[in-house]
Amino acid sequence: MLPDCSWYCLASLLGKFFEWRSALVIVKPETFLRWHRKGFRLFRRWKSRPRGRPSLPADLQKLIRTMAADNPPWGEARIADELRLKLGIRVSSRTVRKYLTGGFSSGRTPDPAQRWVTFGHNHAKAIVACDFFVVVTATFRVLYVFVLMEVGTRRIVHCN
Repeated sequence: MLPDCSWYCLASLLGKFFEWRSALVIVKPETFLRWHRKGFRLFRRWKSRPRGRPSLPADLQKLIRTMAADNPPWGEARIADELRLKLGIRVSSRTVRKYLTGGFSSGRTPDPAQRWVTFGHNHAKAIVACDFFVVVTATFRVLYVFVLMEVGTRRIVHCN
């Protein structure tokens, strides 16, 4: 990169080969300010253009909302899979979530039989919970404890 004084030297050298005085135009200050504001507006419009992927067509957005309303147990992943398998439309589950307008708060109420509490009651006997923690004894000895417990019966399966 050239130092600042080199730019002046370069400009004076170019001035010998190019008649720069004929290129000068005298303009009113208002004209110059108008050009500057217009250029700044164009620059801001270019910098604030929308980024990211374009949105889905309106008919596909409506189809996603209709599928969600007609099939309450279906989640975003299931709707995305149905669109891909049956219609050949590749849409991610995150995109489906975006067009469900807030998930269940949009008037879509989940089936009470499909809630987490119901799932916990139905599968509690098959679920095993684990924990790993540290115990300090009365003699200040540190013990590392690992516990496995069945959720349904609350029975200790393994302790080490």
